[in-house]
Amino acid sequence: MWIVRLALRRPYSVVVLAVLMLLFGALTTSQMRKDVFPTIDIPVVIVVWSYPGLSAEDMERRVVLISERAFSTTVNGISRIESQSIVGIGVIKVYFEQGTDIGSAVAQISSVAGSITRGLPPGMTPPSVIQYNASNVPVAQMTLSSPTLPEQQIFDYALNFIRIRLFTIPGLATPAPYGGKQRQVMIDIDPDAVAARGKSPQDIVDAVLASNLITPAGTMRIGSTEYDVTMNNSPQKIEQLAEIPLALSDGAVVRLGDVARVHDGFAVQQSIVRVNGSRASYLAILKKSGASTLAVVDAARAALPQIKAAAPDGLELRIDFDQSGFVRGAISGVLREGIISAVLVSVMVLIFLGSWRSVIIVSTSIPLSIAMGLIGLYVLGQTINMMTLGGLALAIGMLVDDATVEIENINRNRHLDEDKSITRAILDAASQIAIPALAATSTICVVFFPVVLLTGPARYLFSALALSVVISMMASYLLSRTLVPALADRLLPNEPLEPEGDGWWPRFNRARDRGFDRLRDGYGGVLDLVLAHRVFAIGCAAVIAAAGIGLAFVVGTDFFPKVDAGQMRLHVRAPLGTRIEDTEHLISAIERKIRDVVPADEIEIIDDTIGVPQSYNLAFVQTDNIGGQDADVLVALRGVHHPTAGYERKLRDVLPHAFPGTTFYFQPADIITQVLDFGLPAPIDVEVEGPKFEALIPIARKLRDEIRKVPGAVDVHIAQALDHPGLRVDVDRERAAEVGLTQRDVANSMLVSLSSSTLVSPSYWLSPQTNVNYLVVVQTPLARAASVGALMATPISPGGGSGGAGLASGGVGGGSGAVPSEAPIN
Repeated sequence: MWIVRLALRRPYSVVVLAVLMLLFGALTTSQMRKDVFPTIDIPVVIVVWSYPGLSAEDMERRVVLISERAFSTTVNGISRIESQSIVGIGVIKVYFEQGTDIGSAVAQISSVAGSITRGLPPGMTPPSVIQYNASNVPVAQMTLSSPTLPEQQIFDYALNFIRIRLFTIPGLATPAPYGGKQRQVMIDIDPDAVAARGKSPQDIVDAVLASNLITPAGTMRIGSTEYDVTMNNSPQKIEQLAEIPLALSDGAVVRLGDVARVHDGFAVQQSIVRVNGSRASYLAILKKSGASTLAVVDAARAALPQIKAAAPDGLELRIDFDQSGFVRGAISGVLREGIISAVLVSVMVLIFLGSWRSVIIVSTSIPLSIAMGLIGLYVLGQTINMMTLGGLALAIGMLVDDATVEIENINRNRHLDEDKSITRAILDAASQIAIPALAATSTICVVFFPVVLLTGPARYLFSALALSVVISMMASYLLSRTLVPALADRLLPNEPLEPEGDGWWPRFNRARDRGFDRLRDGYGGVLDLVLAHRVFAIGCAAVIAAAGIGLAFVVGTDFFPKVDAGQMRLHVRAPLGTRIEDTEHLISAIERKIRDVVPADEIEIIDDTIGVPQSYNLAFVQTDNIGGQDADVLVALRGVHHPTAGYERKLRDVLPHAFPGTTFYFQPADIITQVLDFGLPAPIDVEVEGPKFEALIPIARKLRDEIRKVPGAVDVHIAQALDHPGLRVDVDRERAAEVGLTQRDVANSMLVSLSSSTLVSPSYWLSPQTNVNYLVVVQTPLARAASVGALMATPISPGGGSGGAGLASGGVGGGSGAVPSEAPIN
């Protein structure tokens, strides 16, 4: 009661406090981050190893397993470890216990990874160690295309210049570009010319390393002056690399250009991006866990004009697949529903109380309680998202309870004793409902207490909702004890107890009172009837309860309602081993079929990502692409479209019949599903674990077939590629020794010829125009290594000598395109 008396004695202080609540509520709203979901802070670290050309089996056995053993014994707080191995790339996901210091975990993993590098395949570089969060999903993509510029120039500008500009945006992260061609200084070997001079690919590499140096000369003091001494260790022009001497032949110098073609080129393309049927590249724009989706996308759009102004002529840039529109729509939808509910609550209060002054008093508590809820959420580090706004919208109907009961009881006290002053009526009413109102408010708040017992993503989602409701309800109770009495003391004294006059409002009030009386009498009659037939009433209640419980087994359950964001992400897998160029032709035909199913006026853009992206990118954006036969087709629909799920059902029926032998399945495309799936490719992920991977395959296939029979299960598939074609080369060590060769000589020449020299013998050339270091790569062109005969004719020479030899024997075998620690079914 003391707080009510204080409010009556200091009404202006109460009003000032209410105004401050509104001001601070508006201020905190403008400062709070806006996102679709609260930050789901589950500690995960992703480690990505890269070793081009290493088979999936060797990547697992020689890199991934060693790393897993080292991490599990030396890194603190690990909950579980998952890994995936594909050709040349190993991805390890390390999950940590809740509350683990993720900074220390990253430092420990980096330290351990550096220490085990010496025991890994030669030339293996330390891995990329990246902290992962479920909220780190693509919120947009910056698409780069040009009708005039080559793909390598587009990729190079995006990698070395646009990314640097985007990194200045707070909360934004972007990995390497997708698609395009990575610019390199290429030294394309002519195997016949190399063999004719008794050399091998490794000799070409040694010559480049010996003549293209990054070694300082130092300084020299002559007289009273000190000079910086420089040398022509690295050529200023790419063409000068062709003048590097390789050997002496009959007194003549054999130059690099005599056995290889030196040019400004690009690496063997492993990833192709097509946008609406044309080649392009794109940068995936991701937000960091503590950033706002809206702020990141808006800042990227704001930076686009400056980037365009500095870009080369002919380069076109635009923002596609903008998820911020969906976030804005979700937030505005919740806000709209909240405003509608507030208006309806005010109308109902007006109808039942019959006093516009009472409606003003009651309705005032709604925005103030919401403002206090937003202030509390801001202090606790929450964001404006669907869950917090949903909690506030849920609370709106309950926020007026305390104020409504207070006002109604004040009016009742005035009716019981018309001579009682308004101040006395307020004090009596407040004392009568103090305990019941506190009990009702506390009960509503206690209902949300079990949220603290949740774990995983649900804890972060529903904790935000519970906080918004509880803080707003507590504020509502406080306002009913302060602001409501102060306003009632000023507004109600001049209001008549009974409506006077013959106007429409007095007549409405009298008709309302008569209707309430009839309703009360009717309810009393029904209650007398029920009490006279207790057994029948209890039986009816039991039947209704049983029917309600039975419905729980019919309607089904889900973690979150299905949303239609107007986006589809279709994964396509051609027959294993299909070349990336042939996969591109297949995807072009699939695009045409998609456009036959989906009307053209509903398609905004179709984006294809074919092949394996940069290994570093695999830590940021989930993909099932493990080779040239894989592609992700992302379809964005326009604002007005038919249900996306209907198009997905049609495509599931049409595509497998139109393209037999090709696998199709849909993956999460919208930001909500990606966040809730926590980076997994499907809502349900079944893992089959065991000591021998070969024994798991038939079990996984049988389980897949059984799950497909479950009603409602779609896109059931085994993620791993189990029968990827491969070639095995067996070296006759005795014959090799007879001609002065070792297994290492053969392996080095094979590695350089097929996978380039970038791994074990990296060399760089600095561009004077852009100040960017580019790899100098020695490799046999794809066209010169297109048959088993060409493979067997690879020239080989001893490690430091001359002479040449061929390979002993070769054969065609089978391999595995991806070897995981588990065999998950998605």
